[in-house]
Amino acid sequence: MQYAPGLCRPLKVALDVGPSRHGKFLLTRSQKFTLTKSISNSLAGRAEIMELETLSLAEIKAALPQTTVELAIVRGGFPELYANPKIDLAAFYNSYLATYLERDIRSLANVGNLRDFERFLRACALRSANLLNKADLARDIGIAPSTAGHWLSMLEASGQVVLLEPWFSNRTKSIVKSPKLYLADTGLLCALLNIRSEETLRESPALGAIWETFVFAQLRERERRAGRMGSLFFWRDRTREVDFVIDVGGRLELFEAKWTELPASNDAINLEFVRDVVGSSRITSASIICRAPNSFSLSNGVKALPITDI
Repeated sequence: MQYAPGLCRPLKVALDVGPSRHGKFLLTRSQKFTLTKSISNSLAGRAEIMELETLSLAEIKAALPQTTVELAIVRGGFPELYANPKIDLAAFYNSYLATYLERDIRSLANVGNLRDFERFLRACALRSANLLNKADLARDIGIAPSTAGHWLSMLEASGQVVLLEPWFSNRTKSIVKSPKLYLADTGLLCALLNIRSEETLRESPALGAIWETFVFAQLRERERRAGRMGSLFFWRDRTREVDFVIDVGGRLELFEAKWTELPASNDAINLEFVRDVVGSSRITSASIICRAPNSFSLSNGVKALPITDI
């Protein structure tokens, strides 16, 4: 649709004069930089905007049950990579980055130096699953903090990164207020980190952050399917952190992401701490999302949960 922006006005006329029937027209586009303005000006109240993210682990395994979690992390969620497994992974993501930078960023966002922007994207990949610090990002690339903020907004608007906000409660003190930064798809994350195989993934020093990024994507998809937008957060104070908090009507689910196949009781320390701070009456569950083949209980009511069970 971005190649025919003038369609909105004649569509409005057709919808106004024609019978009222939902789903009369289906419009697609690969990016949304200019979509919101076109829709709000011409089709306000007449259109539903649906954003399709890359495939979740559940969707991948429904089509290809033998796909391992490690392979899903490295390949990512782009459907073409599973429809045609013979596609060269490195070539696919190199082409994706080239076309994304040239087509969407240069033509629509007026980025003058694509080399600096690509370096900025790679710097974001190195910080996936970490607190966002725009000043550090800007300093590492050699750009102004305002430019870093603008570029980050473009990455967020184009679906390349997602910012996760912290959860707050009146009973907690010294809570960190910065959001956490995540790459939206672990396939792109691994490509930016030069991880091309399951073996390289297992040996990577960034494995913990990659796993947390992958878990975040699965939880985000779970909440989206449940129609609960804005329910996913993280918890952090000056010394402790719980990776994910899901808040549904004031009742909380707590999750830690651990790469291990056999989490131990000491992996649940932060979950127990936050449960005590917030109040156990508000906590519906506390779980460690891991690579265990089956779920099992740890001490103090914390459960080890396979990622396929979320």
